[in-house]
Amino acid sequence: MGNTEVRARGLAARAGGWSARHRWAAVGIWVLFVVLAMGLGQAAGRVDVDEGDQLKGETHTAAKILDDAGIKDAASETVIIQSKDGSTTAESGEFRSAVTEIVKAVDATGKVTSVTSPYDTHSISRDGRSALVQFDVRGDAKTAADRVGPVLDAVSGVQKKHESLRIEEIGGASMGKQYKDAYGNDFQKAEYSAVPVALGILLIAFGALVAALLPVALAITAIMATMGLMGIVSHVQAMSDTANSVMLLVGMAVGVDYCLFYLRREREERAAGRDAGTALRIAAATSGRAVVVSGVTVCVAMAGMLFTGLAEFEAMGLASLMVVAVAMVGSVTVLPALLSLLGERVEKGRIPFLRRRRRSDANSESRFWTAVLRAVLAKPLVSTLVAGGALLAVAAPALGMKTQQLTLDQEFGNSLPIVATYNRVNDAFPGGSEPAQVVVRAKDINAPEVRQALADFKRQAIASGASRGPVDIKLHDAQNVAVVDVPLVGGSDMDRAVKSLEKLRDEVRPATLGKVAGLDAPVTGQVAGNHDFNDQLLGSVIPVFVFVIVFAFLLMLLSFRSLTVAITSIVLNLLSVGAAYGILVAVFQHGWGASLVGAEGVGAVVTWLPLFLFVILFGLSMDYHVFVVSRIREARMRGRSTKDAIQHGVVTTAGVVTSAAVIMVAVFAIFGTLSMQSMKQMGVGLAAAVLIDATIIRGVLLPAVMALLGERNWYLPKWLNRLPDLTHDESSEAATAPVHGEGERLTV
Repeated sequence: MGNTEVRARGLAARAGGWSARHRWAAVGIWVLFVVLAMGLGQAAGRVDVDEGDQLKGETHTAAKILDDAGIKDAASETVIIQSKDGSTTAESGEFRSAVTEIVKAVDATGKVTSVTSPYDTHSISRDGRSALVQFDVRGDAKTAADRVGPVLDAVSGVQKKHESLRIEEIGGASMGKQYKDAYGNDFQKAEYSAVPVALGILLIAFGALVAALLPVALAITAIMATMGLMGIVSHVQAMSDTANSVMLLVGMAVGVDYCLFYLRREREERAAGRDAGTALRIAAATSGRAVVVSGVTVCVAMAGMLFTGLAEFEAMGLASLMVVAVAMVGSVTVLPALLSLLGERVEKGRIPFLRRRRRSDANSESRFWTAVLRAVLAKPLVSTLVAGGALLAVAAPALGMKTQQLTLDQEFGNSLPIVATYNRVNDAFPGGSEPAQVVVRAKDINAPEVRQALADFKRQAIASGASRGPVDIKLHDAQNVAVVDVPLVGGSDMDRAVKSLEKLRDEVRPATLGKVAGLDAPVTGQVAGNHDFNDQLLGSVIPVFVFVIVFAFLLMLLSFRSLTVAITSIVLNLLSVGAAYGILVAVFQHGWGASLVGAEGVGAVVTWLPLFLFVILFGLSMDYHVFVVSRIREARMRGRSTKDAIQHGVVTTAGVVTSAAVIMVAVFAIFGTLSMQSMKQMGVGLAAAVLIDATIIRGVLLPAVMALLGERNWYLPKWLNRLPDLTHDESSEAATAPVHGEGERLTV
């Protein structure tokens, strides 16, 4: 069929056509882009999120005061010496000997400063059986976790000499080291597992090694390029390890999905008898366009994170947005070029036992979904009520959602040794090892009224019940700054600790430090930071939700020129997100089935997850929605009735949507197996939502609702006709595309 001509309108069709004609150039440009992005990113280095800039409010003010004064907030460490059987007290000879050895051992490492004995600071528990040796790790607190190893070894050495005592270290650096090791191991496990899992599912889906490798290769190269871009962009918007991990997760999911959509359509057209060139052009104009619409919608959803004002969320949003954009561009440019280069060789590496299944691809309609659709379309109202009611029932527990920052023991359970140490310190010294900090700045820190206010604050902090002491005051005379450490009553009980914090901020501070004119005294620390983070996050929920929903609605309206399609897409996506919330609350808050994922006793959903899930899921759900509705619209424009178009669109996309969903669910489920509870929650929430979205939503509720609406699916008020038309009548390609042996001209 040598004189077939395609005049395709639309960005995806033009990009695919150019890439197919200039295949070596397209591949070369992509490889050059990936190499340059990685090289420039490595040369630029990555600027990470500064904890001081992470939040607004008092936490940020305190960090700025210390930074302006040149005072480095040292990483404080504590060694607890405790009688194992309760028979040894702090006044015994062995106990005193152990304390002396600890002080000497940690000081001898040369890695610490300001070592204090519990006998000098009165850091001895009420029962007299526990005591704390305290010190700071030298150097920058941000990197203290990398230098605390020798100190931990020194403490371990003393422990071996005193079997009747428990001698353990805890603090910002030691917790950071164990957290970093566990976090790194967790994500390394997830990253190493994700690729072979995705590849295995693709092998089953395509039945050929080369075809299965293409989506994985495109996803990996998109991730590599984005990692380089993150280094460059970090000089404008700081990045983080969390943002990098989320980028890998999203990049693998959408990168594989976009290529899968494109590749399956090209193979479907070839199986229907069209030549390679025509099949590729039809795939570019149909699935390629769906990829672009979906990609832009996902990018808009990810951009919602930029409205939180939280540096960590902004980093995650920007990193995710970039990887989606890169994966989208790669799917509609380099993939057509590779398919054109490979030709029939895309079928190389066929899996023998899947060969018979592969030959049935010409009939791409799923028997299972054909049967389901027949029942759904026969009784659309009943199907809508049953499916919608089921999703609302699943979402119902979300109405009682409780969110909080997870404490160390909630986050890791018993998987980390330091969790037990954390609990022992909290039991013996209520307030924990991370006290609240009041950063006091005055014109003259040694002025009599300032010194009196500090003394009054110290006394009233204990008298008010906010703290049981000891309250420690460190003066920095040259900078006119004082740092007051206040252990909070409540310790690891975040609700009680927050009440103690509020008492300090709202009662004790105004009554003491607040009486001195020109004095600043912001309260910071771990509890304060978590509290401020929660407040700022909750304040950003409405702006983020409104931004994502409004822009997604507008994109769907412009892409399909249907008010009905735009509205139903938003409602269905909100249903899938609500169902995910309900499952999270049921499992992690109420504990229903928690033992299946190792999440017993958490009792809450981690604070940042609901907003994060909303943005991610709203974006990813559009993948399937755009792909399925595009196929329905295509069939409708080819002259089918709406009911026939719905059945054709759903059953012909069922295979690719199922494959894409299985990959996403498998990758996300890997995160549900990790040791960190926040990662378990993220993995379970994402996996459950994608599974619901690809089955109940796209397979039952969407076709049922569209069947009920009938021709109203394509309703657009006359006053909206002036909106830009982003639709492309590329469906006519499939209608007029010649099969082998025909000599028709293909036009749009």
